[in-house]
Amino acid sequence: MPLQTIHDHKGCMNDALKTAEKVCVEKGVRLTALRKRILEIICTSHKAVGAYALLDIFKQEDPKAKPVTIYRALDFLMDAGLVHKIESLNAYIACMQAGNQHKTAILICDECSNAYEIEASSFYEGLFQASKEQNFSPDYLIVELHGRCAKCH
Repeated sequence: MPLQTIHDHKGCMNDALKTAEKVCVEKGVRLTALRKRILEIICTSHKAVGAYALLDIFKQEDPKAKPVTIYRALDFLMDAGLVHKIESLNAYIACMQAGNQHKTAILICDECSNAYEIEASSFYEGLFQASKEQNFSPDYLIVELHGRCAKCH
């Protein structure tokens, strides 16, 4: 999705939730009400959201909620490929390509805090090939780019 594209965010969120249900069925795992609710909260905007911000929101619905509850749900959602962790912010965004094999780079606007994923397979392939040439065996790669989106530029 190009950064300057205006879209129906509610439709975007509904698509992400439908995809999440489909992915969980295909993987034979359960998208419990709690996990689904955490994903819904993450999907409310394109801003990355931290675990404790999720906890604060979730506690409005369940005052007994604990950090471990949120972290377990986030672990599940990451393992299922439904959310991405933005390491530099220690925060999460919904995966808008869940269910599709892809390599992602995250674009983070330092002005409005929106975060977007883009397809980056060719970049990953080049970098992994270069690492092989150095006899290095990478386990994983996280690509994050900080800057300003088209709206904030």
